[in-house]
Parts: sequence; C-alpha cells; structure tokens
Amino acid sequence: MKAKTKVAALISGRGSNMEALVRAAQDPACPFEIALVLANKADAGGLATAEAAGIEALCVPSKPFGKDREAHERAVDAALRERGVEVIALAGYMRILTPFLVDAWEGRMLNIHPSLLPKYPGLDTHARAIAAGDTEAGCTVHLVTAGVDEGPILGQARVAIEAGDDDHALAARVLKEEHRLYPAVLAEFVRGL
Repeated sequence: MKAKTKVAALISGRGSNMEALVRAAQDPACPFEIALVLANKADAGGLATAEAAGIEALCVPSKPFGKDREAHERAVDAALRERGVEVIALAGYMRILTPFLVDAWEGRMLNIHPSLLPKYPGLDTHARAIAAGDTEAGCTVHLVTAGVDEGPILGQARVAIEAGDDDHALAARVLKEEHRLYPAVLAEFVRGL
C-alpha cells in the first residue's frame, strides 16, 4: 500500500478547515496525513488543536519579517521541506503569497475559498453574494496560482441563499460544506499524484 501523502495545513486562526482535514486523515483509508500544522501567528487557536491531535504545530511568525513577505515565505518553505511535506493545504491562511512560495509549490498547493469562484474572489464573499441578489453561494477548492483565488478549480459545493440570510448565517452554512468538500477534494487530488 502506498504511503500516505504528507500534507501541511497552513493556518492563521482557529483552523476549522484544518480540523476537518485532521478528522478525515484519521480514517485508515484516507490517502493523506496532516504531517504539520503551520501558523504565521503564535496565538492561532488551531496550533493547540493540532498539538492535542498529536500533530506537530509550528509557528513561523510573519511579524518579525516586517514587509519582507518573501523572506518569511523562505522560512516557511524551509520548515516544510525539512519535514518532507509533499502538499500544502491552505486552511484559513490569511496571507497573500508572493511568487516565491507559489512557484516553489506549483501544482501542490490547494486553497479553499468561501465563494463559487470565479465569483467573489478576495474578502466579504457572503455579503457580496447577498448584495448581488444571488440565489446560491458556496465554496471552492482550487490550486493556488499567482492571481488571488484564480487557480484551476478542483471542486465546489453549493448552498442556497435563503430569504432573510445575513452574511453570518450564510457563512455558517457554507462553512459546513467547506468541512465536507475540502477533505474529499484533497483526497482525490493526492490519489492523482
């Protein structure tokens, strides 16, 4: 049987999508393992969650690097390579990446975004979908490329926008779909490597 693909989950906060990936990886049939959870903020709640699950939790703080985002990414990249990471899953990693990291992990870095891309890249996706009068919203797993939220789409899940929805209610329903979609798409992706 092929060894499980070593995945690093990159987070900036509580890491609920990382938790969904960790849960999925506990199934013996899952083709990936979460080998590392890496955060750019020491107070990211997901670090404690990873430690509690027996996963290495590492902070490579971005603040000391100031505006030199590439220098920070070089430190992140070194940590990933030292641990034999094969695929990166961005899971609430709130940093716009430089060409250095995007190019270094081309074709091996996934992200989940809370909209039906190509609609609503960037922030405030739920409020924008409601304001536009859309009847559905959702989430997208895509490969990371140089353009923000522009990479090839690997999978999507749709959620109806209900009468009276505000961005918080819609976000909560979309998040449930994110937790279902991301592990499924990541598993399918690593099986194809």
